[in-house]
Amino acid sequence: MSSLTATPSENESHITSYPKFVGRSLWLATEGSLAFYAWMTMLTAVFLVGANAWANQVAGGMIGTNMTDQVSWGLYIANFTFMVGLAAGGVMMVIPAYLYHDRKMHDVVIIGELLAIAAIVMCLMFVVADLGRPDRFWHLLPLIGKFNFPISMLTWDVIVLNGYLLLNLHICGYLLYMRFLGRKPNPTWYIPFVMLSIVWAISIHTITAFLYCGLGGRPFWNTALLAPRFLASAFVSGPAFIIVAMVFIKRITGVGGLDQPIATLTKIIRVTILINLLMVASELFTEFYTGGSHASAAKYLFFGLHGKTALVPWTWTAIGLNLTAAALFLWPGLLAFRWRPLLVAACCMAFVGAWIEKGMGLIIPGFVPSTLHEIVEYVPSQLEWKVTVGIWAFGLMVFTIAIKTALPTLKNPAKY
Repeated sequence: MSSLTATPSENESHITSYPKFVGRSLWLATEGSLAFYAWMTMLTAVFLVGANAWANQVAGGMIGTNMTDQVSWGLYIANFTFMVGLAAGGVMMVIPAYLYHDRKMHDVVIIGELLAIAAIVMCLMFVVADLGRPDRFWHLLPLIGKFNFPISMLTWDVIVLNGYLLLNLHICGYLLYMRFLGRKPNPTWYIPFVMLSIVWAISIHTITAFLYCGLGGRPFWNTALLAPRFLASAFVSGPAFIIVAMVFIKRITGVGGLDQPIATLTKIIRVTILINLLMVASELFTEFYTGGSHASAAKYLFFGLHGKTALVPWTWTAIGLNLTAAALFLWPGLLAFRWRPLLVAACCMAFVGAWIEKGMGLIIPGFVPSTLHEIVEYVPSQLEWKVTVGIWAFGLMVFTIAIKTALPTLKNPAKY
């Protein structure tokens, strides 16, 4: 069962082929080495801890979290925001592969699309975790709930996130199925969807940014740079995660042809991480030099206000990680094979820095000080951390299983 390829007879219909494809995929997703089983067992255990914490949250109410009337969005929405960017960042593999016809990137572009699927699944899970009454999620469903289309930005966010998930499921499913059948994919059935996914990937993070900066009562988010900053940081975190994933895939499975895609993504990060830092510097100048209604939240974020400094360590940690990662990515020798662990370290620093910047460094200051000028600090509770880590574990399980299923295609890419 080392390959996903099959050559059915011409009389065999898709009705009989599809169950075989599903069965073969399930086998590939669950068959592996002892290290694979240990990894999946650990992720399963962590996910179950998170699921138990979420069950306790549903039974006991949101009082189990540290969110309040003043800070109504916390760790869940912070992770949701970051995950939208991670999903959008996967397009950095699609653009070189399909717009610039990079053959090496084309052979492994499915990694970025599978990451987008796992990230969107996690996005939806964080939204459900943030709902005080998850049984009322049906209000978000078109034609069933009160969707408030097209006025509500939340409505647009629901549409683009679910649409992006369906796009990537179709693209990945179709390509893997054609590979299983041993046939050349029909460009009509996937190329238009790939091109649409490029625009759609940008839209999911742009609309998420509009969701925040459209809230007039939260001056910290009222900046025209929010959407560009979201995209710039997404094009750092997404490629950074993919680089680390490809390094481990190559080391564990021996898949070849990954060095050039890793080099391409590294060059992308070299540009996007500097653009992101430039936008942050521009925001800081506006906040601290010109002042205005944003200034109090920015002061609280960077230096604290009236003795309240809960977010200060988070912010300076993110700045330190981003600056160090930028310096490493600008070093010409970073791509040398002997420095590959340093490349992984640089990617991890950029990833964590973006997570802090778009999570705790963006969502929470929007509520502190409150609209009544109260300073009510927020620190995630243990229950929130358990739920968050559990969702991350589930997302990594989805990504791992997806990669396992696609491994035969990565080892023997079809030339089409």
